[in-house]
Amino acid sequence: MHFEVKALHPRDGIVLCSLEAPNAEEARARLSADGMDVISIRQQWHHAVSLRQQASFNVLLFSHELRSLLDAGLSIIEALGALARKEQIPGRRAVIDVLIRELREGKPFSMAVSTKAEIFPPLYVALISASERTGGLSEALRRFIVYREQMDVVRERVKSAAIYPALLLGVGGLVIAFLMTYVVPRFSRIYEDFGRDLPWMSKLLMQWGTLVQDYGAALAIGFIFLSVLAAWIFRKQDGARRLWRNLTSRSALRNHYQAFVLARFYRTLGTLVQSGISIVGALELARVLLNEERRSAMETAITRIRAGSTLSTALEESGLAPAVASDLLKIGEKSGDIGEKMIRIADFLDADTSRWIERFVKLFEPLLMLGIGLFIALIVVLLYLPIFELAGSLQ
Repeated sequence: MHFEVKALHPRDGIVLCSLEAPNAEEARARLSADGMDVISIRQQWHHAVSLRQQASFNVLLFSHELRSLLDAGLSIIEALGALARKEQIPGRRAVIDVLIRELREGKPFSMAVSTKAEIFPPLYVALISASERTGGLSEALRRFIVYREQMDVVRERVKSAAIYPALLLGVGGLVIAFLMTYVVPRFSRIYEDFGRDLPWMSKLLMQWGTLVQDYGAALAIGFIFLSVLAAWIFRKQDGARRLWRNLTSRSALRNHYQAFVLARFYRTLGTLVQSGISIVGALELARVLLNEERRSAMETAITRIRAGSTLSTALEESGLAPAVASDLLKIGEKSGDIGEKMIRIADFLDADTSRWIERFVKLFEPLLMLGIGLFIALIVVLLYLPIFELAGSLQ
């Protein structure tokens, strides 16, 4: 069961927290063992809502606020207590309460965040764990903040580039649907008593209008059923992943997609290495960002590094280091700042991806607009073509 509790903490004052317990007595006993006097306790029935709120937990904002409080001189428990009191959404506050409870039980912060693996990614846990050896928790949070913000740059550019084409497709699709389901059937009724042979393509369009006019409800039900069935099959057969795999296997997209994947890989790798994690440990954490083919190549690279090979040589021979990346890695190995060079590699690859996205959008948007406009124009012309022919014959 899920309980919402108001309690008096000897140091933090009145606090609100959420916890899981078999019953109210167990929840009360657990809080009393933590030194808290329970003021009120009630069962929370909308646990599914709480889970969705936890899923929307903003790790980046949480890290920003936690770092600010730590830099202001608060201890980690005091900072988390302040964030919990500020949070108004029960599900998100429950996440912070879990972290506080784990810390009060004597566990390190890295172990506390690892209990919420569905919220805090492995990179976050690794950075926190590395900081506990050096005492630089604020610096670890800064590295994660910079990492996330840089990772979001290209992602936001992709989303922004997709907004206008999606809007064009949506509006164009609605206009075409309106013409085909409302305008064309009414024109077909007008042309039924026209008394003349219609042009071939106009006749096909009018036959469609007659079909919609006579069997519109049945066609709508059939369309909805087929759409739901196709969506179910698409999801059941993991269609999205297969479609994406087919798209990225095309030579035009493959190189740019691989550059995007490698940019994420090198940025993660550089962040981990700069935090003091060993090269092999960083590679094992970052390999989850690669596809299956490149993960096997990564395993080979790790084996070569353990056998004494340099990082640049192992990655180059495994096909994980483009020409520029290989050169920068060799420079980093000589200068000792290999983590910083990995970030530079990611910046270079991200810049290349951003330039390609910009060029593609500038070409694709006019072509899409032209295609939708021509299709709508064709429907309108076919609707009025018999009238134009009649006017010509009268002249």
